[in-house]
Amino acid sequence: MNSAPPVERRARDDYRPGVGIVLLNERGEVFVGRRADLRDEAWQMPQGGIDDGETPQQAAFRELKEEIGSDKAEVIAESKGWFEYDVPEEFARKKWGGRWRGQRQRWLVMLFRGTDADIDLGSDHPEFDAWRWVRVDELPKLAVSFKRQLYLEVIGEFSTIFRD
Repeated sequence: MNSAPPVERRARDDYRPGVGIVLLNERGEVFVGRRADLRDEAWQMPQGGIDDGETPQQAAFRELKEEIGSDKAEVIAESKGWFEYDVPEEFARKKWGGRWRGQRQRWLVMLFRGTDADIDLGSDHPEFDAWRWVRVDELPKLAVSFKRQLYLEVIGEFSTIFRD
């Protein structure tokens, strides 16, 4: 499968380039982690920025290793285009110093080839303080409000995969 080319940043771009990962286990459940940095109980799929010169697939494997401690996965599908979403202004100021108003993400569906024992959230800067596997239809209600529409759009793009 060909991945999108590396992302080049433009100074005028007010959306942070990134990737999102729908990580499936063998039962078709999706990995979600509970955000360690939000007061509300907010669960999300792994995601993160794309470094200069990095392809979305390279970024996805790096983010998996950083966020869940394992990159034992294979790519099943990659979104045809980019998804954008805005974050609350206070979040943008705190997290990114106001540089971006939201994220522009390429999404990948990946099959986890490890075991639950391979998942380790204990990194130097943990993103999650808990994790679990959930059904695809649970994703929107678990997400923070500003990501709900994004999750619905991602689920829609990959709906044929989730039905199989």
